[in-house]
This record gives sequence, structure tokens and C-alpha cells, in this order.
Amino acid sequence: MPTDSEDQSPDEADVTRRQTIQRARATTGSYSITVRVHTGVDPAVIGELATAVSHSGGITTALDIVESRHDRLVIDLTCSASNGDHANEVVDAIREVPGVTVHKVSDRTFLLHIGGKISVEPTVALRTRDDLSMAYTPGVGRVSMAIAEHPEDVSRLTIKGNCVAVVTDGSAVLGLGNIGPAAAMPVMEGKAALFKRFANIDAWPICLDTQDVDEIVRTVQIISPGFGGINLEDIAAPRCFEIEAKLRALLDIPVFHDDQHGTAIVVLAALRNALRCIDKPIEDAHIAVSGAGAAGSAIVTLLLAAGAHDIVVWDREGILNQDDTALPAAKLSLAGRTNPRGLTGTLRDAVKGADVFIGVSAPNVLHPDWIDEMAPKRIVFALANPDPEVDIAEASRRATVVASGRSDYPNQINNVLAFPGVFRGLLDARAKNVTTEMLLRAADAIASVVTAEQLNPNYIIPSVFDPDIVKTVAAAIVGPKDRALSTGQ
Repeated sequence: MPTDSEDQSPDEADVTRRQTIQRARATTGSYSITVRVHTGVDPAVIGELATAVSHSGGITTALDIVESRHDRLVIDLTCSASNGDHANEVVDAIREVPGVTVHKVSDRTFLLHIGGKISVEPTVALRTRDDLSMAYTPGVGRVSMAIAEHPEDVSRLTIKGNCVAVVTDGSAVLGLGNIGPAAAMPVMEGKAALFKRFANIDAWPICLDTQDVDEIVRTVQIISPGFGGINLEDIAAPRCFEIEAKLRALLDIPVFHDDQHGTAIVVLAALRNALRCIDKPIEDAHIAVSGAGAAGSAIVTLLLAAGAHDIVVWDREGILNQDDTALPAAKLSLAGRTNPRGLTGTLRDAVKGADVFIGVSAPNVLHPDWIDEMAPKRIVFALANPDPEVDIAEASRRATVVASGRSDYPNQINNVLAFPGVFRGLLDARAKNVTTEMLLRAADAIASVVTAEQLNPNYIIPSVFDPDIVKTVAAAIVGPKDRALSTGQ
């Protein structure tokens, strides 16, 4: 069967090939489909199916013959695409293969979510009457009375010591915006599953049907006795700042807003190692930050605590400057702690001459040509997800070190590197709060997992599956003093 390129001029064929390669490179498992097809028994059909997927820009990840008869094959063809529209194009390409009938298309991501992703299971055997009498009535009453007399034992004698509430109001879910508490559930379930997978922490999604600050604070306060920590998630700025501050003042358990502090920890860890690649101390680095929301504010705060001096923040109002009294209160406060040179203007003005660009804002706000105007050795962290501030391939041709929030390029900045270990340490230490010193230690711990032998511009941050991450971060959170107390030394 002739290919498309055989009907094209050499230049057109080259463009087609480059478009196909670029598209295939951007495919992702989150748009993975399984297409069940019925075909004849011609052996050539297998190759034709794979070729159709490839020409449409998809990637075949599995091809299984699920039924074979003398006159028909039933095949499950699993492939990944770059988005929903692309997945439809892949299916259309499969339909065009002669002798092939598409019977059913299954979205593997939706299949994975059917029935939810977490469950509750007992940690003790409940097989006999004797088991029941100890785990529940009447024996459980003795344990309840012991806790009533010694409340400090609740973390040791109940799930509280290993349980985190993942709390959201659904107002800033991933990059999807204010989609509400019900639509936030799959994300919060996923967060709870990550807590269990990476740190063996039992976490539960608490999706609140209110976006009133005081209602959220009061609700979390009255459910807090059942949890050893609170993880705030996907709450829009500036409301998230107020909620976190009020809860920290009210509760005797740690409150951690992952969109702020988890992101800041991983960014600082990656930046530590990226700066090693260009031989630049953080104290001497000129840093431009795009985005003054929850993540941007927390990143700036932690970078300043780590020793950075020259940070310029840009947002929709332009470069934040303390002389601009029209700025909202949170941004005016940020302006007062940054921009020591008193810059004004556009993002291009902010990045000119900078050693580092950190984007936590919106897609395509950084023109690739502006990277050329940065310092000779430059670092670009384009972290907006799923579409970054600048095309990562373009940035990689222009910058010394590039990182993104995507899993299909090197140096993924992923909060999973931080929050499981952070909470493991907080729970193990029976901590009552989260301090800036803890966050700095966690960032240094993550950075330390990348050894001098491993470090290079394409590997500045470890994999989330690195077995050393959680225990290293947890130990850093506990700290030497608290670790001695927890072990009775």
C-alpha cells in the first residue's frame, strides 16, 4: 500500500515526517486507548495496523490477538495519543485499513477510574468472635477510655498517627480552573493513592461544597481530631493563603498547602542542582519568575530563605514593583520582598540578562527568542501544565538547563518528589506545624539524591520512583534534634 509521502514532493514529505515525529513525541499515557478490531487472517494486517497508528502520530504500546478463528481475528490494539482529538484521528486511521472493522474503543484512563482509586481495608484480622470482641465492642471501650484519660495517645492507638486529610474546594483543580468539589474528586483520590503508594500514609479526599474561607476553616477544624495532618490542595489564590494561615493558628497538627510548599520544595531542589551545572551560587543568580499565584509566591519565599537576593516577579499587571500601589495586597507584599533593582515592564524586560527563568503561570507567555537575551549560561523552568510557558524543544536548543512539569521530557518538576516524604516525616515526628527550616531541609534532601556522578543538564532531579526519595525527605523533615527525641536518645 503506498504511503502518503510517495504522493508528495520531497519537501512536503519531509514536513510530513517531521510533523509525525513531533506529534508522536508529545503522546502521553493519559490519552491511552484500546481499540478492538475485527480483521481477516491476512498476516499483513498486523503491520498495516501498526503503520496506520504511526502515520497518524500515535504510538502503539500493545497489540494482542484476543480471539483467532479460521476466518477472523479479534485484535486489541493499545496506543497513546497527545490529546482527545488526536485519539479520534488515530481511530479514524485504523478504520481506513482495508479489511478492518473497529468494534469498540475504550479510554484506558476512564477505565482505571471506574469505582474510584482508593478503598478502606482493615489492618487486623476479623475472623472470630474473639477478634471482634477486641477490635470492636466490648474491648474497644477500654482503648477509648485510655485515650480519654491520656489524649496524647490518640496518634499511637488510632489511625490518626498515619492519616492525612486532602482538602479542596475545587476552585483551582490542576489547570482546569474552578470546576467544583465533585469534579475535584478524581484528583484528590489520586493524591490519596500517591500518599499510600510512596509513603504508606492513609489519606482521604475531603471535597468541600463551599468556597467561603470561614466555612472551610471551621469544617477542617471540626474534623481535624481524626487526622495527623492536613494537606490543602487545589484552592485558588489568594483564598488559599488565608485558609492556610487561619488553620495553622487554630490546629495542633501540621497544615501544608502542596500547591505552594510542595512545588517550592521541588523547584528549589532542582534549581540547586541546575545552578551547579552552570557553576553559579544562588546568592549571585538573577531569577525571573512568571506567575504570582500560590505556587509563584511560595517559590519566591523559599528561594529568598535559601539565600537568593535578586528575584523579579512578573504577572498580568507586569513586573511587580512596590511603588505600584494599585497591586492587590498579596502581590504588593510580594513586590516588597523582590525586585531590588526596581524594574518595570514586560516579561521580556524581566528575563533580559537573567540566569534563571521559572514559570508557574500560563502557556506560551515566554517567546523562545527572549531566552537568547538571558545570561550566557541560562536555566529555564517552564512548569505550566499541561502546556508550558515556552515550547520545551525550543527552550532546550537555547538554554543550558531546561525543566518542565511534563513527564515526556527530562527534568520533570513533580510534587510527588516532596509531599509523601514531607508528611511521612511530619507524622513520624508527631509534628504540630510546618516550618521554613523543614522546607529548606526537604529541598536539600531531594537535591542530594542526585549524586555528583549522575548530575548533568538532563538529570538535575531524581525520579519519583527512586527508592531513596521518601526516606531521605522524611529524615530531613524530622531533623536531628527531633529524630533523637523520637528514638529516646
